[in-house]
Amino acid sequence: MREDKLRRIFAEGQPGWLEQPAKRGLSSREVVQLFDTQEFFDLLNLPYPSDQGGVIEKLKAERLVTQEAGGYAISNLAAVLLAKEFRSFEGIARKAPRMVTYSGINKLETKLDVTVGKGYAVGFQGLVRLVMSQLPQNEVIEGAVRVERRLLPEVVIREVLANSFIHQDFAAQGASPMVEVYANRVEISNPGEPVVSIERFIDGYQSRNERLADLMRRFGLCEEKSSGIDRVIQAVESQQLPAPDFQAHIGRTVAILFGPRAFKDMSRAERIRACYQHCVLQWVSRDTMTNQSLRRRFQVQDNNTSTISQIITAAMETGLIKLNPDAPSSRKYARYIPRWA
Repeated sequence: MREDKLRRIFAEGQPGWLEQPAKRGLSSREVVQLFDTQEFFDLLNLPYPSDQGGVIEKLKAERLVTQEAGGYAISNLAAVLLAKEFRSFEGIARKAPRMVTYSGINKLETKLDVTVGKGYAVGFQGLVRLVMSQLPQNEVIEGAVRVERRLLPEVVIREVLANSFIHQDFAAQGASPMVEVYANRVEISNPGEPVVSIERFIDGYQSRNERLADLMRRFGLCEEKSSGIDRVIQAVESQQLPAPDFQAHIGRTVAILFGPRAFKDMSRAERIRACYQHCVLQWVSRDTMTNQSLRRRFQVQDNNTSTISQIITAAMETGLIKLNPDAPSSRKYARYIPRWA
């Protein structure tokens, strides 16, 4: 069994880490001072109350703050989402997201290393802007105009970053979500091995932290319906970027997002991974993959049908996709679906 699964078994019947108190015995004034309550109400599209009592009542209604005999108690969930400063909470300080920017394609030279102080929800927009500001820019021609384009679309960064917050294992000690920006890629990782297999990231959904996911969805920062990775793959395909590489390491999940690279420069493994992800995306869209649709995904000419056929054959031999049994048996009109469909 994985370490996090063992911890859940031993902790059965006890409140999860997110529900445990981060601070106790606080006055209403101290609660408001610790949280970015203005941003909290803005995220919910609610007017800010006229007094502290109204703020506290809303926090209590959301089960983020509870009233005890000695004052108010703040849950870890409230702290990781709404904290003005992670450092104000000793038990969650190491959960603050960290971003490192490197000069090249390896870790030899660091340009920027920063730990983000604000909670995941109230600091999300600022973190996304920070990451986007660190991405290298490329010159591309759109029509007849030369324009500057960032290494990756913002939607890709937003969705993968939100996933890293929501699906992390909070019981892991001394670990936090991390963003690493290289000259040719971005790696976003979080503590905890995935609760669904890597192959089912696009269509599957199982939240490790349901309350956190629900609040992030209501704040408009993510979608709690298994569509986040779909949107990532759609954005990647629309710009013909290499397929993201999702990896499960010991105690950590990593998403590697690649910058632009021509089809001819993609490795065999990258082409097979893109083929599989395209096939799954078609399937969740109630469609099926064909040689033609995969050519469009790679933006290659129609005379390259044999090259695309080789990629499809390799993906089938790897056991990632299979022929759609409901489609015509003719090779020309063959359609493909994920192996598990």
